[in-house]
Amino acid sequence: MLVCSRWLYSLTLSLVIPILFIHWLVNFSLRKKQFNLHRLSRFSIYTKAVKGSEILIHCVSVGEVAVAASLIEKLFREDPNLNVTVTTTTPTGAANVKNLLGEKVQHLYLPFDLGWMMKRMLNKIRPKQVLVVEVELWPNMIRQCVKGQIPVILVNGRMTDRSVRGYQKMAALISPMMQSIKHVCAQSERDYRNYLSLGIPADKLTITGNIKFELENTISGAAEPLVTKFKHEKRKILIAGSTHDPEEQILVEATKSLIKQFPELLLMIVPRHPQRFDKVYELLSGSGLSVSRTSQTNKSVRHTDIVLVDQMGVLTDLYHYADFAFIGGSIAAKGGHNPLEAAVAAIPTMMGNHIHNNPAICESLKQSGNLFLVTASQDIVDLVSHWLVDDKARISAGQKGYDVIKSNRGALQKTIELINTHRP
Repeated sequence: MLVCSRWLYSLTLSLVIPILFIHWLVNFSLRKKQFNLHRLSRFSIYTKAVKGSEILIHCVSVGEVAVAASLIEKLFREDPNLNVTVTTTTPTGAANVKNLLGEKVQHLYLPFDLGWMMKRMLNKIRPKQVLVVEVELWPNMIRQCVKGQIPVILVNGRMTDRSVRGYQKMAALISPMMQSIKHVCAQSERDYRNYLSLGIPADKLTITGNIKFELENTISGAAEPLVTKFKHEKRKILIAGSTHDPEEQILVEATKSLIKQFPELLLMIVPRHPQRFDKVYELLSGSGLSVSRTSQTNKSVRHTDIVLVDQMGVLTDLYHYADFAFIGGSIAAKGGHNPLEAAVAAIPTMMGNHIHNNPAICESLKQSGNLFLVTASQDIVDLVSHWLVDDKARISAGQKGYDVIKSNRGALQKTIELINTHRP
């Protein structure tokens, strides 16, 4: 049953990958910058020499890269000569690796999960240890690590109840993979319990806490040139991060109401997926408000109502220039993206009711008075109006978020200790 499940899984991937390669080829021919030669590493094709690394760290996208960056900086302090490769699956994740870590690490895209592709990547990197951040586990990747006697550790492990139900439907494929993991550093009691239910033995599970709370109140400077084009002395910025449809429309409706009383308000929208940039710009341009697009604006803009941020890797910094935030994927039923990057910037935050991706984080911020739930544009209007009128309330709500972060630190050190324990 196990062999059959893995064979069917690999066969399905084998049929899809030629289509994905043609998709890359077409977009590369059209010179779309996300479909560059570096992206070929998704197919285990490398146009530049791949350096060996003691540690391979896999992240899905932006949030996981931030966790990895905290881990890597700590590991470098312990061993400045350590070589690390970071893999991502998205261009936004790749951009964040560049912004947060620069040339300190080697970045590759993770290959699609075929055995020969994963084996080729591992043979080139020759890692002694593989760390997977949060949740993205691939059966053939884990199998090739086991065959190569490379221990796999899941760090900042997250497992929602919904994900458990999905994995249980594929138990013949998933259970052997779970049992092959060397250790899981779980974020919370819920995650610990859910990994246990998926077949990971208790002696391979440790609740270490959430490394995302280890964020420092610092900026890389990547967003400063962008912000100075639009933010003048008295402007107040509402940053909408990682938005999905229909959240942009709801934010536009709220902004229309707000600027009648508060013309100093500036809405900056950062869609979650780059492929939606053009569609979102079309929506914003039809709003009747003045709209600018960062990629098409070279000079300082005297006044604009909405800015579409169609650049990758700048959102983390942008929170530090904003006065309040909306975190996307939360009115849209996506489970909500991580609000901690706004909290560490000490600004009050709004989210919709869909927050099951980070329930413990959201509950902590909500209880503190930093995070507020909104379901419609009028809710946003009411909150932002309050903060624009009452600076003390806005500053206090922002500080409460930062206080939650400070009180929950410690996961990073626990995780590093476990990584070192299982290092060959």
